[in-house]
Amino acid sequence: MIKAIVIGATGGSGAAITAELVKRGIRTIAFGRSRQKLEQFAASLGNPVNLSLAIGDAFQPDDIVSQADGADVLFHCANVPYHEMVDKLIPLGESVMEAANRFGIKVVAIDGIYPYGRKQMDLVTEDHPKQPHTKKGKIRLAYEQMLFSNRWSHAKVMIVRLPDYYGPTANEASYLGSTLQAIAAGKMAFFIGNMHVPREYVYLPDAAAMIAELAGKEFAYGQNWHIPGSGVISGKEIVRIAQASTGSAKPVISLKKAGLSLLGLAVPVMKEVVEMLYLTDEPLTLSGEKYERFIGPVPATPFEEGISFTIRTLQERK
Repeated sequence: MIKAIVIGATGGSGAAITAELVKRGIRTIAFGRSRQKLEQFAASLGNPVNLSLAIGDAFQPDDIVSQADGADVLFHCANVPYHEMVDKLIPLGESVMEAANRFGIKVVAIDGIYPYGRKQMDLVTEDHPKQPHTKKGKIRLAYEQMLFSNRWSHAKVMIVRLPDYYGPTANEASYLGSTLQAIAAGKMAFFIGNMHVPREYVYLPDAAAMIAELAGKEFAYGQNWHIPGSGVISGKEIVRIAQASTGSAKPVISLKKAGLSLLGLAVPVMKEVVEMLYLTDEPLTLSGEKYERFIGPVPATPFEEGISFTIRTLQERK
């Protein structure tokens, strides 16, 4: 991998991947809709010489093609809000793949665990059956099928699957991002789902390092790869670590079906979370065996360290 373009470079996973690529000395194009956000992000990295900025709409293949400028790997990190997923997810992916297909570039698509449905393994491998029972799980499975379609004869694709994630670049679009932002600001916070059941989370800098390793391996394309976290942890323990880092103990309220449905009257995305709450009561834990077998050890920043660093970074930005 000599040069990369990151679509959705200022989002949670996109920012972490862009930072990792730049750190590795790879020439990187950060592609996004907002010049202001891109410039602020570049400044946060110290405006590295191997980072260039590209303004465009990921729903327009011509915008991506005009900015790709010799890249050999495209990281598709752009996403759509929950309440727009059914209508916009596949058109977004088709736009990215159309652009990639035009100039024969490799694609690393960032996705989650929704296509699996309810777990059928204690440690979920890449061979786990895909039997989604939710609307979003079904659209995500159709999205995978589109990505691997033979329509894209000139593009090679891999899908990397992340569990819930956290880290300095995670934003309100992630389950835990808004919770840690509120705690860092010393405000009352909401936690989506069951706070007592331990769940898997991946620290985004760890995920970005694993994804960058995979992206450079020719054999990795045409497959799904899991990006496992540092283990499992309960919401109660996350809050304890985060509050210890701030010295503040404002209330953290667990949002379940009733609360999310009520909030959804004003914030549509919250209503859309309800069908995914099964993952907070019956969580999936991803196996890293395939990654370890073909790539090497899985980076695993301890939760105490990762959450504390995330809180400090969020406070410094304020």
